[in-house]
Amino acid sequence: MTDTLPPCPECGSAYTYEAASLLMCPECGHEWSPGATAGPEIRDAVGNVLADGDTVTVIKDLKLKGTSSTIKVGTKVRGIRLVEGDHDIDCKVPGHGQIGLKSQFLKKVTG
Repeated sequence: MTDTLPPCPECGSAYTYEAASLLMCPECGHEWSPGATAGPEIRDAVGNVLADGDTVTVIKDLKLKGTSSTIKVGTKVRGIRLVEGDHDIDCKVPGHGQIGLKSQFLKKVTG
C-alpha cells in the first residue's frame, strides 16, 4: 500500500503510512494531512514560517550579482511570493525592482 501514498514532504521517505486522518513518516516523524498539496514550509532566518503576502526585512547586506548595487540590512520588503528553487522568495525590493531572494537572509515582520 505504500506505493499509493505520497512520499514524506520533509525527508522524501517512501515508507509513509496512514494514522487516522493523517499521513505519517516513520523515518522523520513528520505528520501531515493527505489533502495538503502545499510544498515544504519556507522559513525565515529565525524559523518563522513564511507565507505569500508577508512583509520581511533583510538581515544582512546583500550584494547583487553583476552589479555594484547592494540591498542594505533593514530593507523592508512587502508582499513576498513563495516559489520553488534556490532563491525561494520572489519580491519587489524598493530601489532595485523585481528580485529573487533566499529566505535565510530575511526575517518576518510580525505585529
